[in-house]
Amino acid sequence: MTRLGVTGHIHLTADTVDLIRRELSTRLRRYGTGLVGVSCLAPGADTIFAAAVLAAGGRLEVVLPARKYRDRAIPAEALDVFDALLARAETVQVMSFEEPAADAYRAANDAVLDEIERLLAVWDGGVGGPGSTADTVNSALGRAIPVDIVWPAGARRA
Repeated sequence: MTRLGVTGHIHLTADTVDLIRRELSTRLRRYGTGLVGVSCLAPGADTIFAAAVLAAGGRLEVVLPARKYRDRAIPAEALDVFDALLARAETVQVMSFEEPAADAYRAANDAVLDEIERLLAVWDGGVGGPGSTADTVNSALGRAIPVDIVWPAGARRA
């Protein structure tokens, strides 16, 4: 059993979504049914990863940053995907925060790191504040969790 987590950008161009989907599918296929993916189900990288985990025959575990995460942080156009993935999750952990904010995102990312062996970072290498992709990558490296950067040639943020 291999436990992989994800961190990554939310706002991706349509072409980048396709690039990331193909790259993650290729990387995850080798794990098959021995894969457990852990995700916060944020739009973008997290949901692309979660769908790829399930398509590869793996199991999905979800960590939500706050009780009102779905209502406050998930855009209306992403709700169907969020709900469908959440319904297929084997476990759902909700952090103790009421509202989604930087401290809730950091706590959720730390909870993901607590559960995994390796982190896939859909990341352009840019900097960010607490709870960001960069913050999560730095936390993983500080814990000696291997990090694989997923940013195919031609990928761009929206």
